[in-house]
Amino acid sequence: MPTSKDVARLAGVSQSTVSYVMSGKRPISEEVRQRVQAAIEELTYHPNAGARALAGRRTHVVGLVVPFGASADPGGLLPFIETIASGAREHDHDVLLVTADEGTSALTRLEGRRLCDAIVLMEVEARDERIAVASGLRVPVLLVGVPEEPDGLVCVDLDFAAAGRLAVEGLVERGHRRIAVLGYPPEAVERDIGYVRRFGDAALAAASAAGVECALLSPVAHTAAAVRAAVGRALETARDGDGADDDGLDDDAGLGLVVASGGAVPLALTALAERGVVPGRDVSVVAMLPDATAAATSPPVSNVSTESRDVSRRAVQELFRLLGDDPPTGGGVHLVPPRLTHRRTTVAGPAGA
Repeated sequence: MPTSKDVARLAGVSQSTVSYVMSGKRPISEEVRQRVQAAIEELTYHPNAGARALAGRRTHVVGLVVPFGASADPGGLLPFIETIASGAREHDHDVLLVTADEGTSALTRLEGRRLCDAIVLMEVEARDERIAVASGLRVPVLLVGVPEEPDGLVCVDLDFAAAGRLAVEGLVERGHRRIAVLGYPPEAVERDIGYVRRFGDAALAAASAAGVECALLSPVAHTAAAVRAAVGRALETARDGDGADDDGLDDDAGLGLVVASGGAVPLALTALAERGVVPGRDVSVVAMLPDATAAATSPPVSNVSTESRDVSRRAVQELFRLLGDDPPTGGGVHLVPPRLTHRRTTVAGPAGA
């Protein structure tokens, strides 16, 4: 692999001159600059991040810390990562992906080795030990998620509280007086990922304000057995309130079911089908899903939108504001509003609502 010393030898200049050409820190004659650039192209020389940091003030690399643990939803994470990478490239930056769950050590390693200009931190817990370290780093850190104490950091996320309210209010408008929420998987609940409580608390508060019953069934693992059991408990909740008929379907007619985690949606639909319960006729189902995924599900599922690309585009915008010449101070929370779309899995409601 060629080095800056090789470039200097081919161009007939000193190694420091090569550094100055790349960093722009000192004026270099056009003739010398062209010789150095020609040598770089001939040797296909690419400085590593550490060398670039030493030669200049920027590595043109963004560190993206996204632990792929058991609580992670790859279907939601991959579009986010793709959009972050695309947005970074538009700003002439590459992305360094850190997927191991290393806690605070990942942050100190990225900064200590001068590997990146900024860090994007995902899967943020409500009480996240990484926040205190992140707020003290010399490089800017952007959080995708909202902890209880952001400590002056910039946060970007979907408005999960608004999503919980939308899901419940949409079912209430369709005439449902009993609602069950299938919560997030155990790993997300145990880690206390910030959005888990925000969604559940808002859903319960919306039901209370509307004077309807709401059962939060949490956690729910992403397995057929766990989701089948949770769906059974939800139907029993409605049956206990309405009284039982022989065929069982009329007992479930008043139930509105919210599926908080996208990974559980196909399992929930299968569990309903196994019981002969038809979404949109016997029960209503609203899921937290991206619009395209909800529309492509069989049957098309009513959904509160969880658009990873909308969140990641806003994250890129705020990230490069932090890296700009006049970065904002004092942190801030930026929430992307969700949308509710009724499809075939919600009943028509009173008067065709």
